[in-house]
Amino acid sequence: MADKQIIIKRVKKVSGGHHGGAWKVAYADFVTAMMAFFLLLWLLNAVTEEQLTGISNYFAPTMASQNNSGAGGILGGQVIGHGAETSQTNSPSLVEHLPPSSIGPGGQDLTASSPQHKAGGQTKETKAEKRAELRKEMAAREQRSFVAAEQTLEKAISGIPELKPYKGSLLIDNTPQGLRIQITDQNGLAMFPSGSSAMYGYTRALIDLVAQVINKLPNKISISGHTDSVPYHDPNGYTNWELSADRALATRRALIAAGVNPSRVERVVGRAATDPLIKSDPKSPRNRRISITLLRQSDLTPSPSVPLTKIGPSGAAQTP
Repeated sequence: MADKQIIIKRVKKVSGGHHGGAWKVAYADFVTAMMAFFLLLWLLNAVTEEQLTGISNYFAPTMASQNNSGAGGILGGQVIGHGAETSQTNSPSLVEHLPPSSIGPGGQDLTASSPQHKAGGQTKETKAEKRAELRKEMAAREQRSFVAAEQTLEKAISGIPELKPYKGSLLIDNTPQGLRIQITDQNGLAMFPSGSSAMYGYTRALIDLVAQVINKLPNKISISGHTDSVPYHDPNGYTNWELSADRALATRRALIAAGVNPSRVERVVGRAATDPLIKSDPKSPRNRRISITLLRQSDLTPSPSVPLTKIGPSGAAQTP
């Protein structure tokens, strides 16, 4: 029988796997150091300059005594055998009172609650001044829009030959309530038939031009009807009050038909002869009129500026 050959295989065992485990300790130390570094940066950024100065002074060493008697040494100026005598030349210990922390338990900045650290340092007086300036700026912008609307409407009427005879019937003025556009009667030229709220065709054409200007502005509108002081009665008790209110309502319907949003109509009233245009002559035909007022905005919300469009001779809107 042949001899069996015995092969011995020696396996060298290395602790910690293929590369060992020493790198894990080094990596953990590196991560810990980086965490401590970023924590230090966060703390330095979170505290105020006063707190940093206080911490620096707190860890500063106290001054050493220049007296040779031993004051400030181990015995603190006390002489053994002669009672507890304290040296008056000992330098005072340095005590710093640090300001309160500006970092809350959740990491929030507590300095934001103090008046002096509020954003911009705004007080009630400063906010009131800014609101007043904003209101003034809005009023000036609104006034410029009213002037532009007035000029646009005048140019529109001048550019339409058919409406030139009725240019004197259109009155535009600025009032404390807003831009007032009035369509009045003239001698021999009425906007409505006598005792009726059915407007003439040229009256509707004037209202269509007014509607084009109104649509370019964001303001609410108010409509009021007026009559002269000549009494008007019919068997059913229909008076100048009902007539002025019906003409104002007819104007509202004409504006809506011309594209004005119904929600912009703030109020519609009939004034009869209580507010004459020609106060010296209450029976003047010019007291018979329709007033359309673009009301001034009372809120502080700036409205987006809408460019006015010019109205060509044919009545079509043209973008400048």
